[in-house]
Amino acid sequence: MKVTFLGTGTSQGIPIIGSNHPVCLSENPKDKRLRVSVMVEWDGLNILIDCGPDFRMQMLANNFSRLDAILFTHEHNDHVAGLDDIRPFFFRQGDIPIYAHQRVLNSLKKRFDYIFVTENKYPGAPGVKEHIVTDNDFEIEGKIITPVSYMHNRLQVYGYRMGDFAYLTDIKSISEKEAEKLKNLEVVVVSALRIEPHHSHFNLAEALAFIEKIQPKKTYLTHISHLLGFHEEVEQSLPENVHLAYDNLKITIDEK
Repeated sequence: MKVTFLGTGTSQGIPIIGSNHPVCLSENPKDKRLRVSVMVEWDGLNILIDCGPDFRMQMLANNFSRLDAILFTHEHNDHVAGLDDIRPFFFRQGDIPIYAHQRVLNSLKKRFDYIFVTENKYPGAPGVKEHIVTDNDFEIEGKIITPVSYMHNRLQVYGYRMGDFAYLTDIKSISEKEAEKLKNLEVVVVSALRIEPHHSHFNLAEALAFIEKIQPKKTYLTHISHLLGFHEEVEQSLPENVHLAYDNLKITIDEK
């Protein structure tokens, strides 16, 4: 399994438009972060988690030419706004399978109604195949995916476990039952917004406490704001098995 971090930033990205914050002015490429998303390459499948407003540039930067499925975590703009840009994949492949909570699908249908209509559809619009995600495992071409439900303030969000890899973004709290799904991981990706507490996201201390609880072999932090600090400085402060992800980072996970 290979995982490409397409974007590792929070909803505004880094740099923030018009900001004079030192991290926003950094010339280190690792301090420049597009909106959060990953591509998981798993035995020939390209599975995208979230499709945000930077999707087009992320695909061009990493030269992906096939898209087998999109898993949505939730309906916030920085996770869904790139859906129209799946058109090149649709033109080559046909309808693109998408997987999401029913609530998220309903939101997408309101926002991108022209993608979901079945009559008098505009010829240039992309098409999708809808799949409802519940708390139960589901399959994509024989690969088992485990949804992990947690809270983003008062909004339910799904993370996903694939084999020994799990991806959890926009997390603030999680039940003991759902945390049990995250045992014996090789790699977990979890969001860590900033140093100070936040009402709907783990801050760094909360993320580290969560990592200590589930005990993965290795962790990458994502959904990072400029308020977390400079990449190199934060990286040096972390436990040896915890790292800051950065845009276009590629990791390989050996399956047991």
